[in-house]
Amino acid sequence: MKLQVAIDRVSLGYAVNLAEKLDSYVDIVEFGTSIVKDYGLIEIGHHRPAFKHAELLLDLKTFDEGPYEFEKGFDARADILTVMGAAGADTLAGVHKVAQDRGGDLFIDLMETGTDKIAQISGFTDAIYGIHHSHDAVAGFDAVATVADFHERFPDVKRISVAGGIDLPTAKRLAKQGIAESVIVGSKIIKTADPVAAAKKFMEVIK
Repeated sequence: MKLQVAIDRVSLGYAVNLAEKLDSYVDIVEFGTSIVKDYGLIEIGHHRPAFKHAELLLDLKTFDEGPYEFEKGFDARADILTVMGAAGADTLAGVHKVAQDRGGDLFIDLMETGTDKIAQISGFTDAIYGIHHSHDAVAGFDAVATVADFHERFPDVKRISVAGGIDLPTAKRLAKQGIAESVIVGSKIIKTADPVAAAKKFMEVIK
């Protein structure tokens, strides 16, 4: 299972510096929506981390003007870009084509996307489908049970990612479960005193 570290609500300089420190130890570094909105794709492109190993995901949360936003996101040298699963069919088809044409990955964020809509959009076989517990949500989240239920409902979806308050024990259980392709961890890594050391601990339990 891959580890994706989400960096959010910090300065771009701090994000780039931390991303480069994490490069050797994690699989994917995410620049969250707040960074994309605060600094914009042009500025991020000018300061893209110099990775030797990790991939860069920019969390655009695209909902409309999909092909345009994805072209700009890949111009900023992202490897993976996100679109909302609740977006329209034409938007999803458009960003999928751009991702294919540009050699990048499409990440479909399923936050607030109902089961009927997921069934309708589950045919992008090369896309990553993100089970995403909202940052603002008050209710708890059982990531392992949710992934198992999703896999049972949508067995044709092969690339699953999961986010939402993931800690070390949960990450270990997800890895043992063997369904999710990647796990997304934010504050449990970036808000610690030593994010690199924290990332190493997560890598130890998921590999």
